[in-house]
Amino acid sequence: MHEVDLRSVDLNLLKFLGALLKERSVTRAGSRLGLSQPAASRALGRLRTLLKDRLFVRTPKGLEPTPRSLVLAPIVERLLEDVRNIVAPAAFDPATAQQHFTIASIDHMALMMMPGLVARLEQAAPRVTLEISAPRGDNVEAIARGEADVALGVFADDSLRAGFYRRKLYDEDLVCVVQRGHPILSVELTPERFAALSHVLVTITGQGNALVDTALARLGMRRRVAVRLPHFLVAPMIVAASHMILALPRRLAVRMASGAPLDIIELPLDMEAISPSMIWHERTHDDPAQAWLRRQIVEVTQVLG
Repeated sequence: MHEVDLRSVDLNLLKFLGALLKERSVTRAGSRLGLSQPAASRALGRLRTLLKDRLFVRTPKGLEPTPRSLVLAPIVERLLEDVRNIVAPAAFDPATAQQHFTIASIDHMALMMMPGLVARLEQAAPRVTLEISAPRGDNVEAIARGEADVALGVFADDSLRAGFYRRKLYDEDLVCVVQRGHPILSVELTPERFAALSHVLVTITGQGNALVDTALARLGMRRRVAVRLPHFLVAPMIVAASHMILALPRRLAVRMASGAPLDIIELPLDMEAISPSMIWHERTHDDPAQAWLRRQIVEVTQVLG
């Protein structure tokens, strides 16, 4: 194929060709683009030189396109539409969009938020599809590699390098859950009694619940971890079938206790609140579809009990 030097191609000439194909008149095509009659005639001459074809010939009925013009007509129309789409402000219409979103989330946040989010998408964006990807540690690398659009979790400040955005979704405190009728319910749960129990520990990144261990360490105590696993939603079921104890975010504890034989006890430690957050990468920050998804997530969190 003969190589063309694109530096010699004036986009305005293609716009004029598109107008000519519609108007079949040099004067009307020029007027459509704000060109004078002489300027429009010069544009037609340049087009003929560029494309090496007369493009239009005069007949008793007016200008008629040559066979090459007729072949070029749909190509030019598509090209000009593509150019308009490139330079037009980005937009996202959820009602008609066929977007696919991927969210990386620890399981307890997926339980708390995905039902509400999916209900919103079904209503406002019926052709949008959603994937909740399998968690990989804290999911920071999944965002960095572009494997997910947003990630939901609790992120340490030092885990987010340059190029990340974070939005706090809500504040959460920790409570304990035990089997309904557990002997500890008949006495006051002190830090000593708490530490002496057998614990179930959820480890998402391999470090476990450092906040609880740090609070115990300040009191010179350590706990015995009998079961360690990476699933927030499995851990309460283990507790419901044993005499173990588990520290959980309060909202999740309330949700799990509503459907399992569990009782909730206040954690007997001086603990800071945790802040579940949403993170995303700077490469998607200005994308209208991504911004719309993030707004939906924020609005879902505002109605969490």
